[in-house]
Amino acid sequence: MSAEVPAWLSSALKSAPKHAARLTIATLADERSFGRGGFSLSSPAFEHGEELDPCFTADEEDAVAPPLEWNAPPPGAQEIVILVEDADAGGDTPTCHWTVWGLPGQKGMLLEGETPPRVGKNSQRNSEWQLPAPPMDDDAHIYVFQIFALDLPMVLMPGASRAELVKAMEGHVVAAAVLTGTYKREEGDDDLADNWDEDDDG
Repeated sequence: MSAEVPAWLSSALKSAPKHAARLTIATLADERSFGRGGFSLSSPAFEHGEELDPCFTADEEDAVAPPLEWNAPPPGAQEIVILVEDADAGGDTPTCHWTVWGLPGQKGMLLEGETPPRVGKNSQRNSEWQLPAPPMDDDAHIYVFQIFALDLPMVLMPGASRAELVKAMEGHVVAAAVLTGTYKREEGDDDLADNWDEDDDG
């Protein structure tokens, strides 16, 4: 994959994450499908580009995934897929925090901590929201919530890998959008994140 971030994506991210070119949306979407028909993703818990509350991260006990909302995709959409990746973590592939599918191709939402219809494996190889836990000395990491409207229903079973999901989506994205949240661990934060595998730096 080229290291160059598409102009349409760079503008949407409002920043220059280290590894934005490796995000799933950089390869599956394009200028035509991005934001097509006004398709967008938002959260009542944070604005685009704002910091994530610790209650969604490894620094707070009983943390859960944030709530998300999206408007109606273009006609022809049959399924909604959501992926969350760390645009600043190292590694050959993006650190994947969440893969969700099985959502109807229409306006919808996920409540805070809600269990989606189908969830795949994250970078820690479990099927749940991988709590953000960037290294203490790092600058704030940018977590990119990516939403895709597909022209066909996914047949993948829960527990599929990110690679399997991405392969199944290729050539079927009719619209896409992003929402970003940042997180930086501060000195004095609880050590709850020490219980999580941080091999992926995310």
